[in-house]
Amino acid sequence: MDTYINPPRAEWPRLTERNIPDDPAVDKAVSGIIADVRLRGDEALRNMALRFDHTEISCFEVSEAEIAEGCAKVSDGVKAAISLAKENITRFHSAQRPADVDVMTMPGVRCVQKPVAIDRVGLYIPGGRAPLFSTVLMLACPARIAGCKEIILCTPQSGNRPIAPEILYAAAVCGIDRIYRIGGAQAIAAMALGTESIPKVDKIFGPGNRYVTKAKQQLSATVAIDMPAGPSEVLVMADDSANPTFIAADLLSQAEHGPDSQAILVCTSERIASETQAEISRLSKKLSREDSVAGSLSHSRLIVMDGRDDMIDFVNAYAPEHLIISIKSPWTVAQEIRAAGSVFIGNYSPESAGDYASGTNHTLPTSAWARAYSGVNLDSFMRKITYQELTREGLGLLAPAITAMAEAEGLDAHALAVSVRTQSDT
Repeated sequence: MDTYINPPRAEWPRLTERNIPDDPAVDKAVSGIIADVRLRGDEALRNMALRFDHTEISCFEVSEAEIAEGCAKVSDGVKAAISLAKENITRFHSAQRPADVDVMTMPGVRCVQKPVAIDRVGLYIPGGRAPLFSTVLMLACPARIAGCKEIILCTPQSGNRPIAPEILYAAAVCGIDRIYRIGGAQAIAAMALGTESIPKVDKIFGPGNRYVTKAKQQLSATVAIDMPAGPSEVLVMADDSANPTFIAADLLSQAEHGPDSQAILVCTSERIASETQAEISRLSKKLSREDSVAGSLSHSRLIVMDGRDDMIDFVNAYAPEHLIISIKSPWTVAQEIRAAGSVFIGNYSPESAGDYASGTNHTLPTSAWARAYSGVNLDSFMRKITYQELTREGLGLLAPAITAMAEAEGLDAHALAVSVRTQSDT
């Protein structure tokens, strides 16, 4: 990891850049996949499962017997961990239930807003070397709390790697309605467009590789998506009160997600930076994902800044997915953070807690999208409908304003819709 000492603000744009190469080949490949699924449906999915995942699929939906068989393979320890995580996630997201809004804006004019659950949502859960069964909990729990009528899940199955039992178990305990053995951009296309076997959904959630992310982006005009997303990232703010071993472990926990992930330390002293670098070297030798870690660290950074204000300004410029504040009076600093997906306060709040079991959601905006997007929450699975009811008297009070505005915009029929009512004898 490169170290930067008090970089001038002119360099900050470069230091806040993510490692997201523009790859026209991915764009083209994903466009082709979407077009094929649109044209041929299930047949296209079967061909792509054979081509990409080396597996022949006769039935896309995972049967109840397969789910039961998978659940039986999950250890009691993991089942207990999933139970605790589900309980905390449910408790936190249940507290987010929005209230109805019912206001008389003026006499005879009633305005109402009611939250309504999205009917059918699709969850994408990556498989591969790190089957993210924790993401099942993060997405399915709030979907159920919100009251979504149907929740489907897509996850890949390869010839030599069946669906992880933990994914099946998490899906079962969360009440997923249907599970489909299909992954990649083709799974996103199937949920967005619908096929003979896989129903079209109203909104798609979940992380994935570059192809999955690109498919969500390309299909966002067809189906709602949770948020734009890219590789995972963490930024740690630290002063002399921080523990370099803790910092190193937090940076590594993000680096192991993949070579495109990014880990940033912004600290107040060269000593903290140097000791953290040494701890990264020591601890990384104990990890199994050496290639991922090395790739990530090659475009990660250690940044030393003299002033707290500069640190805060840099964090807001970077807008991290995960922000860890290991600094004296961390809540004071936290109040000045305007752009972050999820914030971890103090030396004993590792990012891993939010990833798994504290209760907050780990599906978060990356690539500086935290400036404009929230992480997944209960509202993500709902939309809000407004209602209004006017009495004749209420409409009469509003009529002069409505008419003046409609006529100024040249929309005579809008004014007419008011005058025929207010000037009527009935």
